[in-house]
Amino acid sequence: MPTAEFLSRLQFAWVMSFHILFPAFTIGTAAWLAFIEGVWLVKRTDLWRDLYFFWLKIFAVAFGMGVVSGIVMSFQFGTNWAGFSIVAGNVVGPLLNYEVLTAFFLEATFLGVMLFGWKKVSDGMHFLATCMVSLGTLLSSFWIMSANSWMQTPAGYDIRDGVFYPADWWQVIFNPSFLVRLPHMVLAAFISTAMVVGGVSVVYLLKGRFVDRAGAMLKLALAFLAIVIPIQIVIGDMAGLKVREYQPAKLAAIEARWDTASSVPLALFAWPDEQAETNHYAVEVPHLGSLILTHSWDGEVKGLKDFPRDERPPVKIPFFSFRVMVGLGLLMLALALTGLWRWKRGSLLRDRWYLRAWVVMIPSGFIALLTGWWVAEVGRQPWVVQGLMRTSQAATVLPASSVLASLITFVVVYLGIFGAGIWYLFKLFRDGPLPAPQRGQPATPVHGSHHRTPARPLSAPDDPMGD
Repeated sequence: MPTAEFLSRLQFAWVMSFHILFPAFTIGTAAWLAFIEGVWLVKRTDLWRDLYFFWLKIFAVAFGMGVVSGIVMSFQFGTNWAGFSIVAGNVVGPLLNYEVLTAFFLEATFLGVMLFGWKKVSDGMHFLATCMVSLGTLLSSFWIMSANSWMQTPAGYDIRDGVFYPADWWQVIFNPSFLVRLPHMVLAAFISTAMVVGGVSVVYLLKGRFVDRAGAMLKLALAFLAIVIPIQIVIGDMAGLKVREYQPAKLAAIEARWDTASSVPLALFAWPDEQAETNHYAVEVPHLGSLILTHSWDGEVKGLKDFPRDERPPVKIPFFSFRVMVGLGLLMLALALTGLWRWKRGSLLRDRWYLRAWVVMIPSGFIALLTGWWVAEVGRQPWVVQGLMRTSQAATVLPASSVLASLITFVVVYLGIFGAGIWYLFKLFRDGPLPAPQRGQPATPVHGSHHRTPARPLSAPDDPMGD
């Protein structure tokens, strides 16, 4: 049977991989809702009000699933990772508490107004509530990424009797990797959400439903992606430079680089062999590795052989996950740029091949986000606090059978609960942006999910964004 430590890591990875998707989606949808309501305050048209209420329902479901999965995840710090809580709790614990005191309190104050206050407060107050909820999601990401970045690049601490104590909270919070990892994560959440917004839009366009609303959403998502993905690439490059400076073993694993060398090639593909310390079937571009990783044609990159075997991260997961993340990022950029070209030619809403391509790409943002997180976490191993505390020291001493039982329970329960939640989200997407209630009027009744607007041509003449 696998060890309790390995099963605890697998359980945390399972829970975290589910959890990270929902907060990322709520970060993006909260900002999207604030934008939509801001436009509605200016234009006062039914289109923007309908879109707001449509995405508000989706946000509420995703927010609920994110809260539930987050609570379960936090309990594991005590049940499975007591060693980490004892040794690093003085630093990480307050950071997580600051999330509660700022983000959770802010969201709890304004979420009810956002969800149920449309007819009870003024337009300006409701818009403020939406903005505050969006700010709350960003504050949550601030504290979570600060805590995780401290584990990647610890700073501002003292160690007394084997226990971490904060010595400088500014250095703890704004540790060396935080200021690049935070925007990298937030933009990943925005990009993932924009891919969903655009994907839902193209499905409606292909079916001839809600064409005016779908056209507006698609063009907004397209313009956003065309601007933000290049910014994300630049920030990702900055994050890579931080990894090279503070976590060279992680960088060596990401690139499957075994020997320290200058003018290293970029491995587009390879099959890393950790036992033989070599790569099979390598497809490489000369010099490009040094140029990207060091910004120098002949820059030096450390190899894994410079580190003891018991201080090296696993290679295959970071190596392949990184390439999936980057590959999907480039495909999303190509999709956005192609869409801009189609938009300029006036064929965006009529090009069925392009619309179908977007349907295929809907989950790409989430996959890139998830694989990027695997790179960050697996690449840090065998450390839970980089260079200072091993993952094996952080694990609670438990019978392997107990951890296996809880892991199986988590898998079954998560598949059931979150499967139902995702099914309900798809139901909301099928219903679409139906007419929303106006102030002083009762809500429009919805009879099931079979309500359909009349089919209309893809080139709708009243497209609010123009074509």
